[in-house]
Amino acid sequence: MEQLTFQAAEQRSAELRRELNQYAYEYYVQDQPTVEDFVYDKKYQELVEIETEYPDLITPESPTQRVGGKVLAGFEKVVHEIPLYSLNDVFSKEELIAFDERVKKAVGHAVSYCVELKIDGLSISLKYENGVFVQGATRGDGTVGENITENLKTVKSIPLRLKEPLTIEVRGECYMPKASFIKLNQQREEDGKEVFANPRNAAAGSLRQLDTRIVAKRNLSTFLYTLADFGPLESTTQDHALNEMARLGFRTNPEHRVCATIDEVWEYIEAFHEKRDELAYEIDGIVVKVNQFAIQDELGFTVKAPRWATAYKFPPEEAQTTLLDIDWTIGRTGVLTPTAIMEPVRLAGTTVARASLHNSDYIEKKDIRLKDTILVYKAGDIIPEVAQVILEKREKDSAPYPIPTHCPICNSELVHLDEEVALRCINPKCPAQIKEGLSHFVSRNAMNIEGLGPRVLAQMFDKGLVSDVADLYGLEKEQLLTLDKIKDKSAENILRAIDASRENSVERLVFGLGIRHVGAKAAGILAEHFGSLGAISKATKEEIVSLNTIGETIADSVVTYFENEEVHELMQELSDRGVNLEYKGIRASQLAEVESPFKGKTVVLTGKLIDYTREDAKAKIQNLGGKVTGSVSKKTDIVVAGEEAGSKLTKAQNLGIEIWDEQQMIRAIEESQTD
Repeated sequence: MEQLTFQAAEQRSAELRRELNQYAYEYYVQDQPTVEDFVYDKKYQELVEIETEYPDLITPESPTQRVGGKVLAGFEKVVHEIPLYSLNDVFSKEELIAFDERVKKAVGHAVSYCVELKIDGLSISLKYENGVFVQGATRGDGTVGENITENLKTVKSIPLRLKEPLTIEVRGECYMPKASFIKLNQQREEDGKEVFANPRNAAAGSLRQLDTRIVAKRNLSTFLYTLADFGPLESTTQDHALNEMARLGFRTNPEHRVCATIDEVWEYIEAFHEKRDELAYEIDGIVVKVNQFAIQDELGFTVKAPRWATAYKFPPEEAQTTLLDIDWTIGRTGVLTPTAIMEPVRLAGTTVARASLHNSDYIEKKDIRLKDTILVYKAGDIIPEVAQVILEKREKDSAPYPIPTHCPICNSELVHLDEEVALRCINPKCPAQIKEGLSHFVSRNAMNIEGLGPRVLAQMFDKGLVSDVADLYGLEKEQLLTLDKIKDKSAENILRAIDASRENSVERLVFGLGIRHVGAKAAGILAEHFGSLGAISKATKEEIVSLNTIGETIADSVVTYFENEEVHELMQELSDRGVNLEYKGIRASQLAEVESPFKGKTVVLTGKLIDYTREDAKAKIQNLGGKVTGSVSKKTDIVVAGEEAGSKLTKAQNLGIEIWDEQQMIRAIEESQTD
C-alpha cells in the first residue's frame, strides 16, 4: 500500500469503516451480503494497515475492534462467560512465517502446531450439564450471542446426550454441506424466492429461522473444534482435545494434523488448496493453532484475538470475462431463470462458459449489462456465478439490460406472484413447462422410467406424440421409431420401462405429478396415510395438516392442486391406462404384523445388484420393516453386497457385521410374510 498522508489516511479509514460496517450488517444481521468475502477481506486488510501506521485513527466502532456481528432482536440474548474470540488472518506464506517467528520469540523455542480446515459456516457454542445438551448459542459479538437451542436440536450431528455425564462447553462451526446448498437454492429458485449467496449465508439464515421445522429440513451439520470449559477433562493439547470431543460423541473434522514446523504447516495448506473442491463442505482457509495448551496460556490474547493462533485465508477463486448474452429458460413451475453466456474462462480448475444469474432482480440489483466485463466465482466452490461488474471497463454506449416481459417460449405475459423475486409464466399450456413436467415425471424418484431423457421427451412433445404425462402410457412402438436415434431395441426397452412403471406404488405418482412444495418424502407420507390418489384428492386442509411433518404450505398446495378439474380428468386418464393409484407399501399400523428378518434392522446396500435395482431393493426392505442407510457403522445390522462391492464391504468385514449376497436378500424378501 502506498504511503498516505495523515489527512488522506483519516479520510480513507473513515470510508473503509463505513463500508465494512455496512457489509457486516448485511452479512451478519440481514443474511443478504452484497459483496463476496474476498472484497470484504481486501478492504479489511487495508484498514488494518492504515490503523497500524496511524494508531490515533483507531475508533471504537472500527471493525478491527470488533469480534463478531450484532445480536438479532428475534432471539433471547446469551452472555458468554468465556468470550468467543475471532482470529487474525494471514494471506501469504511470508505472513505465516512471521506469525511463527513471533510465537517462537515470545516463548523462546520452536513449537508444534495443530492445523485444521477453516469451515465456512456459523460459529456456535454448546453447553452440556451432566452430559445433557442444555443450551446452544451463536457467537454474536463474542460477548453476547443468540439463544438458538431449539434450532440446534434439529441438527443431527449435535448429540443431545454425551457418552459421559460431563458438564462442559464446546464450540465449533455449524455449516451447510455443498449438496444441501445446491438443493436448497434450486428449490428456492423454483419457488420464486431469493437464493442464498453461499453455504455460509444459507447456514446462518437457517439457524435464525423461528420455525424449527424449516431448520430441520435444511440438513445442517457441524464440526466442533474448541473445548471452552473443559469440565473434568484433562486435555493438554488441541490435538488431544479434538480426540476427546470425538470420543464424547461430537463431530470433529478428521483432516486435522499436528505439524512440527511451519514448513509442514505450509505443505498442509498447499495440499488442501488443491483438493478443497473435492470436499463435501466449503472451506475458506486453514486455522493454525499452537498445539500445547500451556504455551497457549503463556502467549495469551490481544484485545480481539489469541496470539497463539491465526487463520490462513485462501486467495479467491475468481476470474474476469466478458458477458456475451443472457439465456432465459422456463422451469416446470413457470419460473423464468437467466443464465449468463460468457467468453470461456478457467475457474477453479475447469473451463466455464455459463454462470448463474438467479433471477431478474439479481440482474437489476447488480446492474449487469451485455458486453460488460464481469467477475465470476464459484458459489461454495460449486456453481459459477456472476459476482460483480467491473464498472471501469464498461463501454460508454452501454445500456441497462431489458428484462423480458413475456415468456420466451409461449409469449404469455410474465408476472410476479405474491411478491416473489422471480418472474413466472402462468400459462398451464406453456410447452417449456410441459416438457420440464414430463422430465420430472419420469425421473428416478418419481415414476423411474429409464430411457426417457429430456431430448427424447422434447422430440415426443414436438412431434405431438405426448401432450401430458398420461399420453406416455398410450405410446406405441411405431411412434417411438420415428424419433431420432431410437431403434428397435431402444423402443422396446422404453415400452417395457413405461409398462413397469404402471405398477409403482402411488407415492411415486404423487411426487411425479409435480404438485408444488410436495417432495418425495411428503408424497410418501400422504400416500401411506390416505392410501390412494383418490383419497388424497378429497382430503381437506385440516386432515393434511394433522399429519406429522406436513405444514400448511404443503396442505394448501395439495388442496389447490386437486381443486382443478383438469387434474381429475388426468387422474381418470391414468387409471384408464392401467396406472396404479393405490399405496402398495406397508403402513405403520401394519408393521407389527410383519414377519421378516429385516424388521427393526439397519441395512446397507453396496455393489451392483443384478435382479433388483437399488431403489426397488430399498423399497422392499423398508416395506418389510427395515431401515436402509447409505453408510456402514457399528449400528449397521446387515450389509447386502452385490458385484464389485468396495470399501463398504471391507469396513463391514472389519466391524464383524453380517454380510449377505443378493440371492440371500431375495430369499428373505420372498419368504417374508406381509399379509
